[in-house]
Amino acid sequence: MSGHSKWNNIKHKKEKSDAAKAKVFTRIGKEMAVAIKAGGADPNVNSKLRDLIAKAKANNVPNDNIERVLKKFSEAKDIDFEEITYEGYGPSGVAVIVETATDNRNRTAGNIRSYFSKYHGNMGNSGCVSFMFEEKGVIEIIDEDEEIDEEKLMEAALEAGATDFDGSDGVYEIYTETDDVTAVAEALTKLGYKLESADRAMVPSSYVTLSGEDDIKFMNLLLEKLEEDDDVTNVFHNWEA
Repeated sequence: MSGHSKWNNIKHKKEKSDAAKAKVFTRIGKEMAVAIKAGGADPNVNSKLRDLIAKAKANNVPNDNIERVLKKFSEAKDIDFEEITYEGYGPSGVAVIVETATDNRNRTAGNIRSYFSKYHGNMGNSGCVSFMFEEKGVIEIIDEDEEIDEEKLMEAALEAGATDFDGSDGVYEIYTETDDVTAVAEALTKLGYKLESADRAMVPSSYVTLSGEDDIKFMNLLLEKLEEDDDVTNVFHNWEA
């Protein structure tokens, strides 16, 4: 699963700035709004909302910010956001899945389609690439100070219910069943591990390597534009960068 790890490394570096971190929470806030609309504002009975709160905490969002979002959307009379997933191909057939939360599907669809077209890809029909991916829970831990004992972390993760473990270059990724990611994340947090992220992800079954300079350039630009779009909540792909 090295391709997934390498992209998360790139993403980690991109999200260092305060502005990027603020955007991460803006996106989580939209997801929370959709979850509240579907199942109410009580995380004790709304499992989707409970998982998103755990996701926010894993992304180092302060509790005060989380409470403000809960209050805002629990009191809102009409929440317009809806979740829409788009699929398509980047340069040289790289499979891309784009998840969005939007209050204007025409705007969002137009933007996503234009990104694919501009950067030498094309947006496809629903289901055109999703069969190449498997939904899993993914927990990421960054060992910047090289203090983590990999064997102990792997043992702790598996005992907590993880299904797979991958570690390289100080980046550890722990895979779980989708419904177990929050429980495993909480168990590792209690053991003192600081999580970089804990979320569900679409993990590809195989990867594509790009060799042409133009393909690499346009693939990077496509991913950057998608990540920058306020309507986009998640981007998954099978490019082994």
